Amino acid sequence: MLPAPFLSGLQSVLGPDDLLTDPVDCYAYSYDNSRRITPPEAVAFARDASQVQQLVRLCNQYGVPLTPRGRGTGTAGGSLPERGGLALSLERMRRVVAVDPPNRVMVVEPGVLNQEVQDTAKGHGFFWPPDPSSAPYCTVGGNLATSAGGPHAVKYGTTRDHVLGLKAVTGKGEIIRAGCYTTKGVVGYDLTRLIIGSEGTLAVITEATLKLSPLPQAVSGLTAHYRDIGSCARAIAAIMAQPEAPSALEFLDNASLDLIRGRNPGMLPEDTRAMLMIEVDGSPPELAGAREAILAVCRNDGLIKAEAVTDNKALWAARKALSPLLRDIAPKKINEDIVVPVSRLPELLEGLGALSRKHRVANANFGHAGNGNIHVNLLVDPDDPAQLERAEACLDEVFSLVLALQGTLSGEHGIGSEKRAFVARELDQPTMDLMKDIKRVFDPNNILNPGKLFP
Repeated sequence: MLPAPFLSGLQSVLGPDDLLTDPVDCYAYSYDNSRRITPPEAVAFARDASQVQQLVRLCNQYGVPLTPRGRGTGTAGGSLPERGGLALSLERMRRVVAVDPPNRVMVVEPGVLNQEVQDTAKGHGFFWPPDPSSAPYCTVGGNLATSAGGPHAVKYGTTRDHVLGLKAVTGKGEIIRAGCYTTKGVVGYDLTRLIIGSEGTLAVITEATLKLSPLPQAVSGLTAHYRDIGSCARAIAAIMAQPEAPSALEFLDNASLDLIRGRNPGMLPEDTRAMLMIEVDGSPPELAGAREAILAVCRNDGLIKAEAVTDNKALWAARKALSPLLRDIAPKKINEDIVVPVSRLPELLEGLGALSRKHRVANANFGHAGNGNIHVNLLVDPDDPAQLERAEACLDEVFSLVLALQGTLSGEHGIGSEKRAFVARELDQPTMDLMKDIKRVFDPNNILNPGKLFP
C-alpha cells in the first residue's frame, strides 16, 4: 500500500490524466513481452524532465520503488515493476526536439518511437541504424535502455554507437548531461555509454542526441539456401572473414523456415534446411562487387542455390514476423539472444541441435548471424510441468555452451529479470562488485528498477 502523503505528492506533480491508481487501469503496465505479470501500485506519465526529477525525489523520500518503461516491447522483463511501487511511463515524452542535418544529429525525448525517428530522418536523407523488429512500436528510451541492435548492427553497430549524448535523472534525483553534441569528445568519463544498456537501474533518460547516418544510395538483397545447418554456418564464417561486409546477414533454421512456409506458400524451396538472408548497401558500383564476393564465399558442398532477391521487402517482412509467429505454435517460448564469435557459430548451432534432442524440447533458431547473435527459442507448453522442467535444464546447458564458446548471454535484449540468475557465470565477482558500487553512486537508495541485472 502506497503511503497517502506519497499519493498526494504524485497528484501535486502530475496532471489529473497522468496518474493511474486503480488496479484495473494499472494492469496494462504490469507486463512486457516476456509475458510475466507483476503489477505496479500506481502508474505515472511524465511529460518533461522536471516531472521525472520530482517523481524520483518523491520515491526517494518515501522509499517507493520506481520502474521506468517505454512501450513494454522488451523480452527480458526489464520493465516489470517486480516490487510494486510506481511504474514511470515515458511514452508521453514524445517531442522531436531538433533535427540538424548539417551535423547529422537528431535530438529526441525518450517516448519517440524508433519508426518515427526513421521517418523523420529519411526526409533529410539519413537514418538511425538501430532497427529492432519492434521498430514500429518500441521507443528510443527503450532502445537506449537495452542498447538495442537489429539486423543492420553487423555493419553499423548497436545503439551505443549511435548516441552522442543524453540528459537523465539519476536515482538521487539529480539532472545530469552526459556526452556532447559533436562526434568527437573526450572530456571526463563516458557516462553516455555507461547509462545506455543499464536498463533503467542508474538513471531515467529524458533526452537523447542521436547520431544519424546517410541513407545508402542503393540496397541489394541475396538469399543462400543450404541442405544442412553445418554448411550454412560455415558460409557465415566465410562471409564475415572477407573484406566485403554485408549490411545485414540473417540466419534461419529449418523450424523457422517451416513457419514462413506455412504463412507464405511457395516462397521457399521445400528442401532448404537452413537459409541466409543477406543485404549489401552502398553506391551502385560497389554493390555489384560486394554481391559477387559474397556469392563466391557462399558456395560450399551444402549450397542448394544462392541468388539475388527480386522482392526484398516481402522477404524482410516474413523474417520480422517470425517472433510473433512462434506464439502460434507454442503457448510459451523461452526466447534468448545469445552471442558467440562468428567463427564459433558452427559449434554453437550443432550444439543447440544436440541439446534440443537430448532434452526433447522443440527449438527454433534465427537471428543476426553476422554478429554471431542467434535468437534461441525453446517452445514449450506452460501447462506441462515435465516439459517446463526439461526446457529449464536445456536452457541451463545452452548458456554453458555459449560461455564455453567465448560468447555472452545477451546481445541486445538485456538481462532484466529473465537472465539475472545466470549473470554470475559470465561476470566474475570483482567485476560484479564494481558494478554494484556504481549502482550505489547513481542510486544510493536502490529505488530505480530494483532487483534487475544482478543475481
